[in-house]
Amino acid sequence: MAIVLPEGHPSAPLAVAPEVGAGQRRVRIGIINIMPRLEVYEPLLLAPLARTPELVEPVFLRLGSHTYQSSDQAHLRAYYRAFELALADGPLDGLILTGAPVEELPFEDVRYVDELAAILRYARGHVTTTLGLCWGGLLLGSLVGIGKQVFPRKLFGVFEDEVLAPGHELVGDARTLRCAHSRHSGFVIEELERAAEAGLVRLLSRGEHTGASLLETPDGRYVAHVGHPEYVGERLAFEWQRDRDLGRTDVPPPANFDASAPVTTWREHQDALFAGFVRRAARAATRTAARTYADAAGLGAAGTP
Repeated sequence: MAIVLPEGHPSAPLAVAPEVGAGQRRVRIGIINIMPRLEVYEPLLLAPLARTPELVEPVFLRLGSHTYQSSDQAHLRAYYRAFELALADGPLDGLILTGAPVEELPFEDVRYVDELAAILRYARGHVTTTLGLCWGGLLLGSLVGIGKQVFPRKLFGVFEDEVLAPGHELVGDARTLRCAHSRHSGFVIEELERAAEAGLVRLLSRGEHTGASLLETPDGRYVAHVGHPEYVGERLAFEWQRDRDLGRTDVPPPANFDASAPVTTWREHQDALFAGFVRRAARAATRTAARTYADAAGLGAAGTP
């Protein structure tokens, strides 16, 4: 379908004009973007959202406790709003929390983690589904009791997982999934296994090198993906060059990936994940639209006056 963006947004070519989508149901997806240079990262989320079957309205959210020092401040002021102001315009059907360059820090040392945790706890009760990517997925895991461990060397490249729930709406019919990873940390395996055995999470994929890349809570409210399904090949190549320029000795060359000729070999998984996520959120949008109509028409729960 497409996305609806504010007038003047740099990703306008991906969007339909607001008047075009005026008569259609919109799926409101909140985006908490805490990646460096957020305006550069933004299109990596908007492109797969625009390819989903629904009309998506991205709602860009900013944290009061984050400084966004590396980002374009004019872009931030123009398009990002505080969480409570976004909610004043209507409920969110879904929420996306991006990664952040803080994986090597304990959660408690991240300046904005308390504000984030409060938003995510609210979302568990009031937003149909929340997707956490990379560090965002690890933070969701921490809220259900799964700790984080730092790796001696970065997990970097493209890796294949076995799909543990074929036919699930977040993976489609695939038996395996390929995905980009670019991270210095992961779940504590023992705590992850205990959470799965206790029924706190459902594992959707597992890989020899990646561990459990994709999991969700049984209610589907939290979806944690510790890879970067939103990335394109050029982004992975950029991060390899960046880390080389920084002289990091704990970053190996990206596995199963040619940085000199980058290809997004995980596009199938990217599309399946975002389509399933938006489809799940769209069910909430449908229910909200039905409630709004019933309220306006003075109908009761059974749809009668």
